[in-house]
Amino acid sequence: MKRLLTGAIALPLLILFILKVSVFLFACFVFLVVLLGLSEFYRMALPDRKVVGQVASLSGALFTFVLASPESLQRFIQFPGGNGVLFFSFTVAFLVVAIFFLFSIRDIRQSATEMALLWSGIAYVPLLLSHLVLLRALPSGVEWVFLMLLIVMSGDTAAYYVGSSLGKRKLYPSVSPNKSIEGALGGLCGSLVGTFAAKLTFFPALTVADCVVTALAVGAIGQLGDLFESLLKRSFGVKDSGAIIPGHGGILDRLDSILFAAPALYYYASLIVLAR
Repeated sequence: MKRLLTGAIALPLLILFILKVSVFLFACFVFLVVLLGLSEFYRMALPDRKVVGQVASLSGALFTFVLASPESLQRFIQFPGGNGVLFFSFTVAFLVVAIFFLFSIRDIRQSATEMALLWSGIAYVPLLLSHLVLLRALPSGVEWVFLMLLIVMSGDTAAYYVGSSLGKRKLYPSVSPNKSIEGALGGLCGSLVGTFAAKLTFFPALTVADCVVTALAVGAIGQLGDLFESLLKRSFGVKDSGAIIPGHGGILDRLDSILFAAPALYYYASLIVLAR
């Protein structure tokens, strides 16, 4: 019941927010989500480095703007080359992190692992989630964002009910014991229904081929994102990434599919659909 009530309140607010706000405000929202998601990641990955995790979370969230709009930053900061801001930002960040770990050794045998985990968080959350801002900035960006959410949510819902009622063969028991092959296939069917519902309602520009390809490709990649987050949690020895969302766990527990699905849909939209 708590899970349903949270969804019933949060989902209409999210839809209204996406419909009404500008790309910049949407980027600010993604910044906040990245900040919370990274904080959860570092609490799991580096529990003994709390201050480092907090600083890295804020820095990683700021990377959302650098990754999503380097050309905009280029107007304010003059660097040579089209990707000058990106190169400068990551170079400075790497040097700062390397020097910090050099002079803050706790267990020298764990120093390389700790630094690798810190950078893994940056690659996992800000790098992937910044594609949401890129997706929103495309022509018909609102429709693309809603399509991605519909693919993921319809797939998750169908996978849950099909897996609960018909699931017999385990999909990947060492990573996620409760997921089944039947549930995964049901999730892809749900994503197909979701994309065709999008075409018939708010996104008529989609072709039938677009619906099939995005449902199967983005839906499958989203399911892999779910499995990947399960791998991380089992590796870190936790059940949920956090408890910020009543009945749903943490931010990363809700974003696991979106983290993988957003880049996939963005590159399909920008390289295939908009290139026609």
